[in-house]
Amino acid sequence: MRLALNVGAEALQPLDDVLERHRLRLVPARWETFWVVVHVEPLDNRPHWSRTPGVPVSTRSGVHGKHSRLNHSEIAHSTDRTDFTVNGASRPSHRSNQRSVLVSSPAEGGRRRSARLTVAVTGAADVIGAQVAARLAGHDGVRKAIALDTRRLDLPGVVFRSADTRDPALAERLADVDVVIHTDIDTSPDTDAKARTAWNVRGAQTVLTSAAAAGVGRVVLFTSAMVYGAYPDNPVPLAEDAPLRAVPDGSLVGDYLEIERLAERAPKAHPGLSVTVLRPAVLTGHGVDTVFTRHFEAPRLLVVKDSEPCWQFCHIEDLASGLVHTALSDVEGPFAVGSEGWLGQQEVEEISGMRRMELPEALALGAAERLHRLHLTPAPATDLQYVMHPWAVSTGKLEATGWQAEHSNAEAFQALLLEIEGHHAALARRLGKKDAAAGLGAAGATVALVGTAALVRRARKKRRSG
Repeated sequence: MRLALNVGAEALQPLDDVLERHRLRLVPARWETFWVVVHVEPLDNRPHWSRTPGVPVSTRSGVHGKHSRLNHSEIAHSTDRTDFTVNGASRPSHRSNQRSVLVSSPAEGGRRRSARLTVAVTGAADVIGAQVAARLAGHDGVRKAIALDTRRLDLPGVVFRSADTRDPALAERLADVDVVIHTDIDTSPDTDAKARTAWNVRGAQTVLTSAAAAGVGRVVLFTSAMVYGAYPDNPVPLAEDAPLRAVPDGSLVGDYLEIERLAERAPKAHPGLSVTVLRPAVLTGHGVDTVFTRHFEAPRLLVVKDSEPCWQFCHIEDLASGLVHTALSDVEGPFAVGSEGWLGQQEVEEISGMRRMELPEALALGAAERLHRLHLTPAPATDLQYVMHPWAVSTGKLEATGWQAEHSNAEAFQALLLEIEGHHAALARRLGKKDAAAGLGAAGATVALVGTAALVRRARKKRRSG
C-alpha cells in the first residue's frame, strides 16, 4: 500500500519510502466508523516487509489500493509523541514501538477519491488524448498528469514522456503511475484494415500488460457503443449490460470487440488490476474523422427504405470528461457515454438541411458490398446496419456517478456538421484534391449510388404508369 505523508518540514512523499528509510512496516489494527487504523512498527520484528492479505486500504481492492495517497493537510506528525494526528484527532499508539496511521475508508458508489493520483494518458498528441490531458492538468484530484506519445505534446501542467503503446518497454514509462487512460486508437477510415487492427489490438494489449507489470492499479479505455450491434429488435435505448451482439467482420467494430475481450480478461490474468471501459456513441468534434462523420459528407443522405435509425452523438469533450471522471472516481464499468436521448432521421435531415437518397435494403447492401470488394470504399457493407437500425444507449449508469454530458445531441451533431464543411465523401470514401486515386474512388462510389437510386425511381414510375 502506497500512502502519502508529510513528516515535519519534509515535502509530501510516499509512505513506503519513509517506512523503508526508518525500517518500519504497516500492521493492520482495526476498522472504525470512517477510518482504517493501522500501525507502524520496526521492520526488525519481521524478516521482510510485505503487504499482508486482508489489510484494509483506503480504496477498494484492485482500484489503486497499492498506490493510495493521503492528503498532506490531513496528516501531521506529532513531534512529541509516537502518534500521527488526523484532522486534529490524536490516536495514541497501543505499544511504545508503534505509530498509528489513520487511512480514510473506501469510497462508496461513485464518490470521488480524496487521494490525489498520478494519471497517464496514451495517445496524448491526438484529438481525444489532448482533450484528456488538458482536463487532467490542474485537476484537484490529480497529483501529476503525464502525456504518453511518440509525438511531443506541450501543455502547461502536463509532464511529457516519449512512449510507444505497442512497445513492451512501455512499462518503464509507467513508473509511479496510478491510473492509465488509453486513448491511442486509430479510427480513420483510410487506414489499411490489417494495419489498423494490429495498431489497436496490440496497443491495448501492451498497455494492459505493461500497466500490470508497472503496478498500475487501474486502466481506463474506450471502445464504442457499436459493440452492441445495430438490429431492428434493439430496445431504445440499450442498457450498458446488454449483450455485445456486433459481428467482427474485419472492420473497426472488430477491433473494439477484441479490445473488450482483452479488458474483460486482464483483471483475471493480473489480479489487482482494474479495467474500466467506456462505450461512446457517434463521436463528433474538432478533428474527428470516422465512417459516421463521412456519412454526412455525401451529396445526399443515404437512407435505406423502411429503416428506423436513431442517431445518438457523443462530443469528444464529453468523452474526455467521462474518461477523466471514471479515472478519478471509485466506480465500476462498463459505461455508455454520449448525449442524453437521440435524434430521429427526420430531425437529422432538418438540422443538416440535407436531402435524402432512399434505396431498398437489398440494393443498398448489394451496391455497398460491390464497391467495397472493388476497393472503391473502405467501409464494409455491414457498416450500413448502423445507419439503418437503432443502437442508441442509456447513459444513466454513468450519470448516476455524477457525470453529465455538456452537449445535447443537436449540439454535438452541429459540431459534426461544422467539422465536415468543405469535405465530400460517399460510403466513407473521401474525395480529396491531393489524392487522385481516392477522388476517383469516391466519385465512382457516388456515381454508383446515385445511378442505383435513379434506376429505382425509374422502375417505380414505370410500375405506376403501367
